[in-house]
Amino acid sequence: MEAQHSLILPGSYCNSKLTYSRFKTREVKIGHIPMGGQNPIRIQSMTTVDTMDTLGSVEQTIRMVDAGCEYVRITAPSIKEAENLAHIKKELRARGYEVPLVADIHFTPNAAEVAARIVEKVRVNPGNYADKKKFDQIDYTDSAYQAELDRIYKKFAPLVHICKEHGTALRIGTNHGSLSDRIMSRYGDTPEGMVESAMEFIRICEDLRFYNLCVSMKSSNPMVMVQAYRLLVERMIAENMNYPLHLGVTEAGDGEDGRIKSAVGIGTLLEDGLGDTVRVSLTEEPEKEAPVAIALVNRYSKRKAALESSPQKEIITLTEDTRTTAYASREVNTFVGGSLVPRVIIDISSKNLRDPFILSEVGYKYDAINDKYHMGDQSVDFVYLADQLPSFTMPGNLKQLYNYTTWLQIENKSNIHPLYSLADFNTAKVKDMALNIVRISNDDLNSVAFTNLQLDSTVVFLLETTHTHGMADQRQFFVNLQAIGIDNPVIIRRSYRVEDFSGPVGDFMNPEEPISKIQLYAATDLGALLIDGLGSGIWIDSPATPTDKLASISFGILQATRSRISKTEYISCPSCGRTLFDLQETTQMIRARTNHLKGLKIGIMGCIVNGPGEMADADYGYVGAGPDKITLYRGQEVVKRNVSSANALDELIGIIKSDGLWVDEN
Repeated sequence: MEAQHSLILPGSYCNSKLTYSRFKTREVKIGHIPMGGQNPIRIQSMTTVDTMDTLGSVEQTIRMVDAGCEYVRITAPSIKEAENLAHIKKELRARGYEVPLVADIHFTPNAAEVAARIVEKVRVNPGNYADKKKFDQIDYTDSAYQAELDRIYKKFAPLVHICKEHGTALRIGTNHGSLSDRIMSRYGDTPEGMVESAMEFIRICEDLRFYNLCVSMKSSNPMVMVQAYRLLVERMIAENMNYPLHLGVTEAGDGEDGRIKSAVGIGTLLEDGLGDTVRVSLTEEPEKEAPVAIALVNRYSKRKAALESSPQKEIITLTEDTRTTAYASREVNTFVGGSLVPRVIIDISSKNLRDPFILSEVGYKYDAINDKYHMGDQSVDFVYLADQLPSFTMPGNLKQLYNYTTWLQIENKSNIHPLYSLADFNTAKVKDMALNIVRISNDDLNSVAFTNLQLDSTVVFLLETTHTHGMADQRQFFVNLQAIGIDNPVIIRRSYRVEDFSGPVGDFMNPEEPISKIQLYAATDLGALLIDGLGSGIWIDSPATPTDKLASISFGILQATRSRISKTEYISCPSCGRTLFDLQETTQMIRARTNHLKGLKIGIMGCIVNGPGEMADADYGYVGAGPDKITLYRGQEVVKRNVSSANALDELIGIIKSDGLWVDEN
């Protein structure tokens, strides 16, 4: 079972007004490239080659810097790797690369103390720096818990002193998957536990008068990640802290899924004005991560420039309270709203509506011999046809939307519903008995048309926006509806033009660039609302994007926000020098044989650092245990140890079959 978490919503630091602004953090010095304060949001990534391979590490670091990385992180699992960081740094400097290096430390304080004398920054994980994880549940008394904190202080203080002496920065990097048994015993598997895990180490730093640090709250679940960062900022404000934030979704995966999942988590927080550095974790070569992070970050510098050159009117706010709880809507026509999964709408009005095979792009495969359609797990719920009538019979379970005036002329209106403007709905003499979709924006709430709206239980709002800061505008709409006392379902629509995908450094190479960018933009704009329980459906409108891609992106966003599961989910780490097998090749191999297992979550981890912990959020796990050795998990439980990598996937499938969760592929 997935852990249940209470909803944590953006507080006073959050952007809910028109002008985008960042949460003001203190400046932290990391070599010659400072972070936080008034500095730009920094881009970073992590090497994947063995740290003892000096030239390999140098060459990969150079590729990453050339791709846009401003910091490069390198794992140092033991003292020998920490010492070799000096050789890597020396060779980089000899080649003219001054990029600050970050040592990534797990389990080994002595390696951290060596690295802190060499590199510009050290990352430590409070879950395993001074604690161990055995999945033990311990009932601590207050005095026993304080004794543990005292022990951690003594273990951690030497590193802090070295960092002070050498001008080295620290990142206190909490991972949801590696919370200590001590934290888990008192706080559970929660964002609160993640935050407290970091705060304990931050308080030690402050007691030792060390402030050159930043913080992260990473999780493979974007909802947990977002809640943890928001809670962290609230706690820091309460304790008069404002340390820079390192944003990242850990184990995001690869391809479209990895980009969407990363954008949902990172983009949501950037919309809130949070984040001073970004690392996108993809199970791909690390130089492919920086362009994705840059594309996410550049959107906000472009937005700021657009607002300064063309100011817009304020977002309509009907109440002083700019926060909302998850929007609890009524259910309409037993199909939209309430506790039902969010629906997907795709515009096919420009397609050849004489050809039934075009519906394969929205998940309905036409069988011409038997004259029938086959649905899949990613078949859309509505298609919008505007004023175009198809010459073939549509699938009986696919709802059609037409502009109101065209809908009026259709005789058989079964499964066919109208789309109105506010004015059309107010003056309509004939309305659908089951479902009426009304276009609306937040600005409309102050209009005469909305004041005159004859609202009934068949109305579903289609929420649109033209604001530059569109997500905040649409989020405010939900707040306003709650203030008014309206509970009709809301489908969120976002429209993108070709020019929305252009920009400076960090753009993707043509011709795939528009598709790649829309993955990120739509996942941010829609995911940021869905992750807070806002919205009963989504409609992505992008004429430059192929229809099948729009459908795939829509379902990917719903999957990443855990609001509608339509496929197998892979929690796959991005690889690093600790990785014990080829993660990219292995991930593709596992995906090829299991991607039909809808709803299952499979974790694919290169080593044990986060593996067992992230297995808590996965149904099954495939974790590197040594050269050519794989440990297989069911949740947190080890099922088989040290399986040969040649047989591990077959063994994993055998476990899934024995649990009765395997289905044969169609």
